[in-house]
Amino acid sequence: MTDLSKLPSVDRLLAAPALAPHLAAHGRAVVTGVVRDTLAAARAAAKAGAPLPDAAALLAKVGAGVTVAMQPKLRAVFNLTGTVLHTNLGRAPLPEEAIAAIVTAARSPCALEYDIESGGRGDRDDIVNDLLCELTGAEAATVVNNNAAAVFLLLNTLAQRKEVVVSRGELIEIGGAFRVPDIMKRAGAKLVEVGTTNRTHLKDFAEALTPRTAMLMKVHASNYAIQGFTHAVPEAELAALAHQHNLPFVVDLGSGTLTELERWGLPHEPTPRENIVAGADLVTFSGDKLLGGPQAGLLVGRKDLIARIKKNPLKRALRVGKLTMAALEAVLRLYRGPDRMHERLTALAQLTRPEAEMRAAAARLLPALQQALAHLPVTVEIVALMSQIGSGSLPVNRLPSAGLAIRPQGKKGGVLGRIEAALRGVAYPGRPVIGRIEDGALLLDLRCLAAAEETEFAAQLSTLSRLGA
Repeated sequence: MTDLSKLPSVDRLLAAPALAPHLAAHGRAVVTGVVRDTLAAARAAAKAGAPLPDAAALLAKVGAGVTVAMQPKLRAVFNLTGTVLHTNLGRAPLPEEAIAAIVTAARSPCALEYDIESGGRGDRDDIVNDLLCELTGAEAATVVNNNAAAVFLLLNTLAQRKEVVVSRGELIEIGGAFRVPDIMKRAGAKLVEVGTTNRTHLKDFAEALTPRTAMLMKVHASNYAIQGFTHAVPEAELAALAHQHNLPFVVDLGSGTLTELERWGLPHEPTPRENIVAGADLVTFSGDKLLGGPQAGLLVGRKDLIARIKKNPLKRALRVGKLTMAALEAVLRLYRGPDRMHERLTALAQLTRPEAEMRAAAARLLPALQQALAHLPVTVEIVALMSQIGSGSLPVNRLPSAGLAIRPQGKKGGVLGRIEAALRGVAYPGRPVIGRIEDGALLLDLRCLAAAEETEFAAQLSTLSRLGA
């Protein structure tokens, strides 16, 4: 029977020089907890017949345990999925100007709700109000924590216990089974569906109007497309009908962009300005999709309606903090210089990256990946790929890209899962590599891998050499 008394005590392990750096970096409480867990695991293993580990082995396990316990849950990753605005990976990467603004706001007190000129209380929306009005043509603006919150807030403010008329073909569902009808119900508004899935006409909206109608609403189908025998009512016609009956016309753009994407070879996406010009009274859109900024929901439009929305007590519950405001202001300022925006706005730079650049990157990285996988029954080659924008933005459009494909030799397809898991499981402080398995290959789309990141990425490939054949 194993003599458990031979295991060192907690105090003896804590006094070992090997744990001194961990104690200095993380404190006694954290290290002590890991020591106790390690000793408990050793006792349980010994009772099951395993030999007792020596002090060196225990200290090594404690050190590894502390590292795991203290690594952040929110880790940076290499996004090689081919989806630029990947919801699960945080959507739009921020430009350097926004990152610098966040650091400044995080480090110092700032005038979030303080009017420097008057010395009195200010309004945090004032930080971006003028910029949003300038860029969209709206009279006023306000910001909440995401677009779903923006839609919820405007419905709760303007349509509680009243009816909202929407085309049946626009009752979208976004990620996580989050549906427009559900938002309306929670906001206290009654949904009135008109038209059919593929065709809705102006008369459908007109016939649905009652004394209980609060607004006409259009939801941009940013995350799907209906093609073929279709018809949607133009925004200008809906606005005219709404205004004829003294009702507001509201547009939920979803992804939202503040510029004409066609100038960079991307498909057209409706802008808030287009909708304001067409007669929309309120437009809502996201900050972290095509806009290229932080997570936020932006509402722009008529001054009187925005004022009513801002008086809703729920506005305080849905407001954003100083870090979001700092990043959003910095990103909006970039839109004032559209000629260089595709270079300075990170998301746009990734979306417009030339295919030749990605193919050149693949050629530079190919030898390192081939060497790391030389002991496994796989082949590695440069391939043409098709990226997607992501986050429900322009869902049917694809972007020519390039990357690396890892394919198994013969019928040994299980090796791809092990490689994918090894890349994804890169130990901290390394960056997990997220690719995609498709058509029998592990694909690494290089669209979102910056040239400055190639060295770090290549250095991590050595971990693949430890995979057993």
